[in-house]
Amino acid sequence: MATQLQFYQNAVPLAASRHADWSVEPRDFSFSRTSSSVPLMAVEFPVAAEEYAIVFVGQPGEVVPVAITGVRPNENLFVDAAGGWDAKYIPGFVRRYPFVFTTPDGGDTLTLCIDEAYPGINQEGRGQRLFDEERKPSQFTGQVMEFLRDYQVEFGRTQTFCRKLEEMKLLEPMQVEVGTPGASSSLGGFLGVDREKMRALSGKRLAELAKDDSLEMIYVHLQSMRNFGRMRGRLEARQGAAKA
Repeated sequence: MATQLQFYQNAVPLAASRHADWSVEPRDFSFSRTSSSVPLMAVEFPVAAEEYAIVFVGQPGEVVPVAITGVRPNENLFVDAAGGWDAKYIPGFVRRYPFVFTTPDGGDTLTLCIDEAYPGINQEGRGQRLFDEERKPSQFTGQVMEFLRDYQVEFGRTQTFCRKLEEMKLLEPMQVEVGTPGASSSLGGFLGVDREKMRALSGKRLAELAKDDSLEMIYVHLQSMRNFGRMRGRLEARQGAAKA
């Protein structure tokens, strides 16, 4: 459903020798128009759960949380016709684009990269400059790097949280049906915490989950599932617009 490098087509290291005269225009979210889910960090659960269903995807040992943004393949119901994001909260994964940290050769060094395929990039000075007149990273670029460093820290914490869920065998395959008049969409291929398995945990295990806020995140995830029902309204609105 979602990967850590979705959206990116040509991410290259940001360098003054190449990008000194480049700027980035205000964000248009059309790049995510075909994404039916986007990765989510655990720290985002409380605010994201107000609007999105939060589930888990991936193979054993590589499970990540995602926010569901669509119920049909290649469709994001949160991106409107003008490229705007139709929700109060925009996941950090979406907000960081077109920037991303990479680790060349699998090492520990983080390199700031930019997707040169992003249409908002220009050399006419529109938007935020990437480098100043002295060819040093601009204040905007500095803010981007700070955001990505924080994101990287939260990514590590989220991995720890997901490993805990796997180690306790709390995740089970799930499937939901989102119906509209005359049509129904079935969404599967994701995981959710099994309530029965939660009830069967020992007091010691529950205390372990509560100690680092994992228990709170689990209940937020479970509560967020009600947002699948709200996806029906978004799907109906999209279908109505298509017929207009």
